[in-house]
Amino acid sequence: MDVTIYYIIGAISFAIVSLAQGYVKRNYNKYSKVDSKGNITGAEIARKILKANGLDKVYVVETQGVLTDHYDPSRKVVRLSSSNYNDTSIAAVAVAAHECGHALQDKDNYFLLRLRAALVPIVNISNKAGYIIIMIGVFANIFNLVILGIMLLGAILLFHLVTLPVEINASKRAMEKIEKMHLLTGDEVGKGRSMLIAAALTYVASVLSSLLEIFRLLLVYGNRDE
Repeated sequence: MDVTIYYIIGAISFAIVSLAQGYVKRNYNKYSKVDSKGNITGAEIARKILKANGLDKVYVVETQGVLTDHYDPSRKVVRLSSSNYNDTSIAAVAVAAHECGHALQDKDNYFLLRLRAALVPIVNISNKAGYIIIMIGVFANIFNLVILGIMLLGAILLFHLVTLPVEINASKRAMEKIEKMHLLTGDEVGKGRSMLIAAALTYVASVLSSLLEIFRLLLVYGNRDE
């Protein structure tokens, strides 16, 4: 097979991820400039949701960076990037509510959240070792090692497959709280939902990218005798 196909698949994978990331950034930049009518910061939104659901012991803290927001289940902390922590924008409300969605998953012992956490150390090892093992296998002409490396990278695909429903579920919980607690009103609700849908597309892109990468490597292995 023409080696060009390998580069084409790699380029497609890169384009999918880049377009998804660009899309979420555009939506974030758009809605981060639109203040919510409630005039409540992301930090205050997070604390309101947590308190209303009996999660007073979950802390809300500010973290550096842009779109570095996340929930830390081991420390029971919602970390919001500076802009989302301090701003009253629709984007800040949506992101803060989404991270609280993960805290609610943790409270409910949501299986996929637990599975994702369990996969993290495996993925960290696989991400580092997978390509190294593949390269050793190729240069040493030991293709069983290539298959082992591809299997290790399969753990990354599994992680992305688990992460996608976790993130979608967190956004669903977020929107339920936003509407029930009237944290956004009127057309703000639709804008907040658009923001979260855009963010979900990055996880879809990660799944597709991982699938394409494994497919590309399998093509390399399948044509080893050419």
